[in-house]
Order: sequence, then C-alpha cells, then structure tokens
Amino acid sequence: MTQADGEQVSDGRTDTARGDTGRADTGRGDAPGRDRSDRRAIGQGGPATGVPPAGLDAHLPAAAPRPGRTVLVAVLLLVAAGAAMWAALDTAGPGRLDARFLGEAVESRTGGLNTVAVTITEVGNTFAMGLLATLVGIRCWARGRRADAVFVVGAMAGAALLFRGIKILVDRPRPPELTQVVRESNESLPSGHATMSIVVIGSLVVLAWAGRGRAARTAMVVVAALWVGAVGSTRVYLGVHWFSDVVVGWLLGAAWLAACAATWIWWRRAAVQPSPARP
Repeated sequence: MTQADGEQVSDGRTDTARGDTGRADTGRGDAPGRDRSDRRAIGQGGPATGVPPAGLDAHLPAAAPRPGRTVLVAVLLLVAAGAAMWAALDTAGPGRLDARFLGEAVESRTGGLNTVAVTITEVGNTFAMGLLATLVGIRCWARGRRADAVFVVGAMAGAALLFRGIKILVDRPRPPELTQVVRESNESLPSGHATMSIVVIGSLVVLAWAGRGRAARTAMVVVAALWVGAVGSTRVYLGVHWFSDVVVGWLLGAAWLAACAATWIWWRRAAVQPSPARP
C-alpha cells in the first residue's frame, strides 16, 4: 500500500466519521421533539410506547374530572334562583321590570312576530323537551352509555318535578288574559319552558362537550344560549309569563343542570377508577 493509498483510506475513514457525526447530530436534533412528545404523552397518561416514564413503575393515570367546582356552581345558581324568586314575589329587582316588559311586548306585536313566537314556544315547550331528552336517553342506553342515558333523562324528569312543585307551592297568577296571545291559566312562577329548555339543551351540550375543539364548544354554547333565550323571551312576548318568571326558570334550571352534571361526573369518575389490588 502506497502513501497515497493510505491517505485515501484515511480520507474515507474521515468521511465516514463525519457521516456518523452528522447522524449523531441529527439524533440530537430530534431529541427535543421526542422530549416534547414524551412530556405530552406523560401529561395524557403515558407515552405512546409501552415503556413507563423514567422513575415510575407504570404510566400516569389520566386526570379524572372533578365535580367539586360544578357543585359550587350549582349552589351559587340555587342561591341566585332563590333571590330572584323573592324579588319576583316582592316586586323587587327583576320583579320591577315585569309590567314594563309586558307592556313593551304588547306594543311591539305584529302578525308575523306572533307567528314566529308561537312556533318557537311550541317547539321548545315542556313536552317537546321531555321527548327530546327521552329519545337521546334511549339512544345512549342502546349504545351502552348507561351513565349518559340516566343523566339526560334524570335531569329532564327532575326539572319537570321541580318546576311543577314550585308552581303549586308559590301559586303566582299569570299576566292578565287580555295581554295573552295564547291562553294559559295555571300557575306562573317559574316558567316551565325556561326551566326545561336550559336543562335539556344544556345536558346535550354536556354530553357533546368531550373531544370537541374550542371552536366547536363555543358554537355549541352560543347556539344553546340563543335557543334557550329565544324560548324564554317568547313567553314574555306572548303575555303568558312575567319577566321574573322566566329569570327564575333560567336560574333554577341552570342550578339543577349543574347539580345533575356534578353527579354524572362523579359517577363516571367512580366507574373508571381501578379497583384496589388484592394482596
């Protein structure tokens, strides 16, 4: 082997070493990406591979939802509903706006608006909301989602019993018949339409919440709020409820929905918790 040949061999080894060094650099360049992926995977309950994170005997469990905040929201909404009910019966707060809103509704009526209001109030009535919840419950049950079925049907049934019991207990009269576009003669407080719409539509939003992106969740909340607001507003426009009846119905329904959602979250968390290992 000549000196030239030796130099060529040496150059080849050097090139090979450079290639290995480049591959090593590439590996180091990929490391931050892998680290970020591993960190994301650990936050989601474990990495994509079957190897537990360093220092742990097993993958971290997925974070379980906590119903505590939902219970607090339910309590606050219930207090607000009680305050609104007192204000309605004592002609304070929103109760002071009852006569004003009713008068404005009567003055703004037209044939076209009456038709739209009657359509919305019929589509969003208590029977329709009960039927919708029942159909969703049957579908969830058939697909093995027993907790979801009990949640949506139980929330609807409980809301119906709740607003009906308060109506009988309070026995507040409806607005005068002369101001009514459609005739209603039973008790006025709270509005059953407002209560049932927020409970049933809200329970559907709760069921559809998981796995949705920010845009989808925002759209669901906006559409639900618009529909619930429209149903409640038609009750005042049609002259069959005082404004305070609707406010109490919304707050009462929201409180009941939050309580049912907290129970549903607790049930689902208890179902996914692993049973303790036997010694």
